[in-house]
Amino acid sequence: MSRYVGKLPTRLLNDEQIRPGSYPTWGHAARDFDGRGKDRKILVGLMESLPQGQREPILLGVDDRSHCVYVSDGHHRALALRKLGIAEFSFRWCWLRAWSVDHQSVPFPYHLLGL
Repeated sequence: MSRYVGKLPTRLLNDEQIRPGSYPTWGHAARDFDGRGKDRKILVGLMESLPQGQREPILLGVDDRSHCVYVSDGHHRALALRKLGIAEFSFRWCWLRAWSVDHQSVPFPYHLLGL
C-alpha cells in the first residue's frame, strides 16, 4: 500500500497548528536559515522553483502522546511556501512514536488541526 499524500492550506504552517519540528517557532527557523549561507541559497532556489509546482511533499509528524503536528522534513519548503504565499501544500505524514517513526498510508487525522 502506498503512503498517504494530502493537501492542506499553507496558512496552517503556523506556531499553533503545524509547528516547525526543529525550532521553537517559524520565526526562529526563518532567522536561522537567513543567517546561514547554505540555507539561504536553498530557500532562494525553492522560491524560484515552487511557483511551478511542489515536487516533494512535506513530511508531517504527529506526536503519538501529545497529538501535536510538526514538520518532520521539509522546513525549507515550508518556509518558501509561506514566503511566497502559495495557498496550499502537499504532504505525507507519520506517527512520531517514542522509539520509531511510523509512515502512514491511511488518511491524515485532520481533526488534530481543528478543521
